[in-house]
Amino acid sequence: MNVIIIEDESLIAKNLQRLLHEIDAEIKVIAVLDSVASSVKWLNANPHPDLLFVDIQLSDGISFDIFSQVKMDKPVIFTTAYNDYAIRAFKVNSVDYLLKPIDKEYLQAALLKFKQHYNTGIASDVTGQLKELMQTLANPNEKKYKERFLAHYKSGIVPLPENKVAYFFKDTIIYLVTVDNEKLVTDYSTIDEIEEVVNPKKFFRSNRQSIIQIDQVETYKKHDTGKIEVHLKCDKTLHIDVSREKANDFVNWLDQ
Repeated sequence: MNVIIIEDESLIAKNLQRLLHEIDAEIKVIAVLDSVASSVKWLNANPHPDLLFVDIQLSDGISFDIFSQVKMDKPVIFTTAYNDYAIRAFKVNSVDYLLKPIDKEYLQAALLKFKQHYNTGIASDVTGQLKELMQTLANPNEKKYKERFLAHYKSGIVPLPENKVAYFFKDTIIYLVTVDNEKLVTDYSTIDEIEEVVNPKKFFRSNRQSIIQIDQVETYKKHDTGKIEVHLKCDKTLHIDVSREKANDFVNWLDQ
C-alpha cells in the first residue's frame, strides 16, 4: 500500500512513518510533503497513493486548500489538534481523523477501517465528503447531522440512510439494527459518540445503552415506577426502557 504524508513538522512526520512501518512493513511512504503548494504540485503531477495522511494546519495555509485545487478520489485521514467542534464536523461528514500526538493503537484502527472500506470494492465519494466537511467547518453556527451510517454486512461495509436505522445499542460493541431487524456491527466506540452526530429530532437516547429512531416507535406505556416501555416496529418481541428521568423528554420528543 502506497501512502503520502502531508505534514510540516518533520518530527511528527518521521514518527508517523515509523508507526506505519511497525504496524505493516508493506506500507510504503512514497512522499512526505510540508506545504499546500508542494502538495498541490505533487498530486497534480503524480498518480495518487492509496491513502493520504494530512495535517490540517500547514506552513503556508490550511490543507483544505489542497482539495479545492486537486480532485481527490483516494481516502484521506486528517491528523489534527483541532477543537471539539472540528472533530464533530469530521464525524458528521464521515471523514476519518487522528488526534495529535498520534497513538499507535488509534492509527492501527484507522488503517483497519481503511482496508475494510476500500479493499472490498465499495466506492466512496471522497471529493464530496471533503466538500461537505469544508462547508461544515466554514459555517460553525449551522449545525449538521449525519444522514448515513456505515455498518459491517457480510464481507463488506454498507452505508445506511437514517430512515433505515431502527436503533443503536451497546452490548460490549456498538450495533446498528435496521428497520428489517438485521443486527449489524459498527465501528463506533460509544453510544455517546453516536448521540453527538445524530439528529435529535429523529433519534432519542433512551438509556445508557440505546438510541432509537422516531419512526420506529410502535407504542409505549408508562409504568408506576415512572419508566416508559417502548415497543419498536422492527421487532414485536423487543421493548426498550426509557428511564424515569428521561420520560418527559421522550414524550415531548414524540409529540414534536
